[in-house]
Amino acid sequence: MVVPFYTLVISSKAAKHRRVEQKCRNIGCFFVLAFLGLFPTASFAEEIIAATPLDLKNHFVGYLGIAITVLAYAIAMTEDLHQMSKAKPMVLGSALIWLAIFVFYSGEYGTAKNVAAVFQSNLTAYAELFLFITVSMTFLNAMTERGIFDALRIVLANRQYSYRQLFWITGVLAFLLSLVISSLTVGLLMGYIILVIGKNNPKFVGLAGLNAVVAANAGGTISPLGGISTFFVWQQNALHFTQFFALTIPCIVNFVVPATIMHFAVTNETPAFAKETPVLKRGSKRVIFIFILTFSMTVLSNVFLDMPAIAGMMLGLAILQFFAYYLTKSEKMSHFLIPETQETSDSNKGFDVFKCIAGVDWDTLLFFYGAMMIVGALSFLGYLDAMAHYLFTEINPTLANILIGLSSSSIDNGTLMFAVLNMHPSLSTGQWLLLTLTLGVGGSLLAIGSAPALHVLGLMKGNMEEGEGYTFTMHLRWMPAILLGFFASIVTLFFINGGQF
Repeated sequence: MVVPFYTLVISSKAAKHRRVEQKCRNIGCFFVLAFLGLFPTASFAEEIIAATPLDLKNHFVGYLGIAITVLAYAIAMTEDLHQMSKAKPMVLGSALIWLAIFVFYSGEYGTAKNVAAVFQSNLTAYAELFLFITVSMTFLNAMTERGIFDALRIVLANRQYSYRQLFWITGVLAFLLSLVISSLTVGLLMGYIILVIGKNNPKFVGLAGLNAVVAANAGGTISPLGGISTFFVWQQNALHFTQFFALTIPCIVNFVVPATIMHFAVTNETPAFAKETPVLKRGSKRVIFIFILTFSMTVLSNVFLDMPAIAGMMLGLAILQFFAYYLTKSEKMSHFLIPETQETSDSNKGFDVFKCIAGVDWDTLLFFYGAMMIVGALSFLGYLDAMAHYLFTEINPTLANILIGLSSSSIDNGTLMFAVLNMHPSLSTGQWLLLTLTLGVGGSLLAIGSAPALHVLGLMKGNMEEGEGYTFTMHLRWMPAILLGFFASIVTLFFINGGQF
């Protein structure tokens, strides 16, 4: 009886004298809520409404939300055709869907405060992801600015490795780096190194680029620090940090199986490079130390203190900022003691962390904002609950998790994982491991299925001749080998952790 009375008080049926009725409605709500506060079972009427949103799957608002979602994703996935940033349609689409929901609830209830609470909840989840990726990319840009990765490229070139050796070295580096750096940034970094060391061999560039993409996705699946989907699982406490280690061997299998098949297609010739001397800027080694310290603090504070991951990351960013301040001030001081030469002027130009922050991939960050807010809207409309009922109740959860993983070959795995988490499925530890594995490595099946692949595609497009190097068609030709690695990793997971399903 309480909720209908409350709804009756806050509803507005008359179009005339709206301002007067609004004041009366506000006064009435105040006294009703004050009265309801005397009763412990009735004092949360507004929260009850917020907790039970209307089922709008078969309403015009729901149909509009689906139409906007499909259109936004279609435009984002065809970015290469129209050269429009993928973030634009996603941000606009999310804004339009939520606007429609707010308008509907304002007309139905006279207020949309409960909708605002849901919107802010999704925004909070995105804010943590935003800061986490921003800090991760800032460290990557800082190490790039200090010349660390350029020195790595020169070392690989000077060692006179064969193309086959470089194929495996770059793949293993991509796998290991993606344990602590977001796989999308690893794809861009390794793509740059492969492009430079293989500039005279387009076939090597294509195979090594594809291998790095598979390796980055596989390595990023082991660690919550290396992938968007794994970060979501960790953030929502579906799996603890140490539980991800169970995916180590399956992910190694996922990387090694297609790499072994591609190995025989890589020439065994040794490329000729001019000898170069790697030059590291002042403070580069200490930046690496701060980077390792930051991720160590993030993991240990989460495991032993239950501190959110972003708190440790922001602490590391603060340390990096103070170190940059010290480096800049000490370099200026040295100018008074040592006459400036061309060498010192090139290496002592200061270290501005904010330039590293400005260099993060804002298109990707805004894309994830749009994607996460769209998923949150579809969940509020009732579509995700219906999908969860079908996937995890009417069909086998194992089959459902494999199908979801296969679908990540064309839909971003971070978005899919966020959608699944919004379904709130009741899964065992083994099923969460399976879902994390299939979503993490399923994006390797097609070139449009993962952020590392999209980054490498964009890099190759501007620096390789048409039809050469790493392309969508080239990736598609090797898809059977990658699919074999996909199912081999699933079999390995069941063999090692079958008791947890």
